[in-house]
Amino acid sequence: MSAETDTSDAVDNSKPSTNYAEIVYNGIWKNNPALVQLLGLCPMLAVTSTVVNALGLGLATLVVLVGSNVAVSLIRNYVADAVRLPAFVMIIASFTTCIELIMQAYTYELYQILGIFIPLIVTNCAILGRADAFASRNPIIPSALDGLMMGLGFGVILVALGAMRELIGQGTLFADMQLLFGDIAINWKWVVFDDYPNVLFVVLPPGAFIGLGLLIAFKNYLDEREKQRLAAQKAKDGPSESKRVRVTGQVS
Repeated sequence: MSAETDTSDAVDNSKPSTNYAEIVYNGIWKNNPALVQLLGLCPMLAVTSTVVNALGLGLATLVVLVGSNVAVSLIRNYVADAVRLPAFVMIIASFTTCIELIMQAYTYELYQILGIFIPLIVTNCAILGRADAFASRNPIIPSALDGLMMGLGFGVILVALGAMRELIGQGTLFADMQLLFGDIAINWKWVVFDDYPNVLFVVLPPGAFIGLGLLIAFKNYLDEREKQRLAAQKAKDGPSESKRVRVTGQVS
């Protein structure tokens, strides 16, 4: 009598399941482009002297990230490996050009302030990295979510660094927000300290390096505290009392 193999309970693992919670966590915290991957540092350190500058660059980067991830996911099965990266760069450049033209039309003064760093979004390694590492291997919805979360993670750090530098350097917050949101935001400026002696060092690039270093140190501190808490909880719970043992063999 020939032996037969029962495959009724077999599970198809050829396609990994999409964990949306993990995508969100990676983009916002665990694999944050600015704090962990340390990508896109040139524009981050150059233009984050105020909140409005940081927010403008962050929104532009977010739109390019989401758009390029979706487009790359759509064509992932139709582009040969030999031209994959050039195709991705062309897609990113197209979205960057669209954002550049929109900013010229609606936020021209902010566009002039940000200057060359808007076209340089094309060279942001975080965007090309997500297109190649994630969007080219996943369906549209996970790719769009990955781009959104990575863009939000990058933008949050931009705004946090811009707020820190504006507050310490000038004693204000949300100055010149009308450059991004129009006349409705003229009165959004918040003077935190009256007659504040401006700290020029914080507004200049060295202040950006120090501010980013403090943000990275703060994240590492929180991660270490969480690691210690989990270790203490594991030690308190103790080892598992029972273990499952799998026995294989033939019974005659």
